[in-house]
Amino acid sequence: MGPLGVCFFVLFLLLSASFSEGGTIGVNYGRVADNLPSPESVVQLLKTNNITHVKMYDANSEVLKALAGSGIKVTIMMPNQLLQTAAKSTVFAAWWVQYNVAAYYPSTNIQAIAVGNEVFADPNLTSYLVQAMINVQAALVKANLDKAIKVSSPIALSALQSSYPPSAGAFRQDLAQSVMMPMLQFLRKTGSYLMVNAYPFFAYEANSNDISLDYALFKPNAGVLDSGSGLTYYSLLDAQIDAVAYAMSALNYDDVQISISETGWPSEGDANEIGANVVNAAVYVGNLIERVVSGTCGTPKRPKCDMDVYLFALFNEDQKPGPTSERNYGMFYPNEQKVYDVDFVQGNSNSKSNNTNNGNSNGNNNSTGNVETWCIADPSAGKGKLQTALDFACGGGEADCTAIQPGAACYEPDTVEAHASYAFNSYYQKNGRERWTCDFGGAAYVVSQAPQIGKCTLPSN
Repeated sequence: MGPLGVCFFVLFLLLSASFSEGGTIGVNYGRVADNLPSPESVVQLLKTNNITHVKMYDANSEVLKALAGSGIKVTIMMPNQLLQTAAKSTVFAAWWVQYNVAAYYPSTNIQAIAVGNEVFADPNLTSYLVQAMINVQAALVKANLDKAIKVSSPIALSALQSSYPPSAGAFRQDLAQSVMMPMLQFLRKTGSYLMVNAYPFFAYEANSNDISLDYALFKPNAGVLDSGSGLTYYSLLDAQIDAVAYAMSALNYDDVQISISETGWPSEGDANEIGANVVNAAVYVGNLIERVVSGTCGTPKRPKCDMDVYLFALFNEDQKPGPTSERNYGMFYPNEQKVYDVDFVQGNSNSKSNNTNNGNSNGNNNSTGNVETWCIADPSAGKGKLQTALDFACGGGEADCTAIQPGAACYEPDTVEAHASYAFNSYYQKNGRERWTCDFGGAAYVVSQAPQIGKCTLPSN
């Protein structure tokens, strides 16, 4: 590569870096099981698999001690049964923070406290939630830990009165003014974020005749138009999160960030649990990791990738009640073997080889070799990101863009997505189909069948 090529390559890396700033991947460490490895073994498992963020469902002392010095960022939880006491007693809240947070920080890198989990499922606790959060925050201030540790509380999508289309998203009437408004005010004031538990699996399972599996698994699909906003969705998870974002907008809290505190897909289920199998679980988790690590975890309403995403769950938990799926969300068996192959840094390599990737194709393989492949634009990246990447490809990237000039053979359809696909593929083919050349900051992905763009078939060399 000559000096000019080096300059273009550096520019490309800088563009990719600017595209990719944002979210991180973490896991939920549930322990409703009688066969799990020791906390020390779990910490080693996390480190071996490059998992840097973990969320707990309590503040177990053995686990917090095992995490000390690991560098892993930790979210702990105040269990639901303590909320009423924490809301009524600032002394108790201060004791809880001192005993469960200050006693371990900073050796254990606690970064957040979840006050309860899906509290709205118990109407008797709902009225205590915000005050418990306020009292925990006050305890952090007293301990001089409020700048380092955030306070939030995970909500389920059942907190919404309506979620389809996303632009119609609204909180339930019994929650909007009495709970969500003061909670969002608290989150804004403290610089925290709203934790949301979102599971496309549940929506797909209940509506498999109407919802495309590809749409639920981040695989290439025709998209779903939200006629209220004019935005097109290519991911059911995006639609779910944006329904929450629109509900927040209705209360004038667009500035509060969202964190996906739980999401996952079961590897096994009962006969009536449609879609619960190991293949779909691998694709969902792999493609979601791919999106986040490539910087494409923004949504149509909130395109900036600023969300942390916590996968559910680290292990299959054999003592969880309910349908079979509840015991099979784990990415690892209790013996620490993977339930399916997934790379927490690059995503799932299987998803790319099977054309299921809907994001960045920067897998472990550096090249696609002699296999015929093409690079096309990912419409879920958004027009702004596609246009920036298109400008680079046709400019500094020296892609052959003559065919998409006005009046040329491949100018029609005259859309950013179509032109970007042509330019991205030219750059990709010109550079030997190296994986990194179909990155564009997560605005493109590799396919194994020749794409048709209008009347043009994209060339393969």
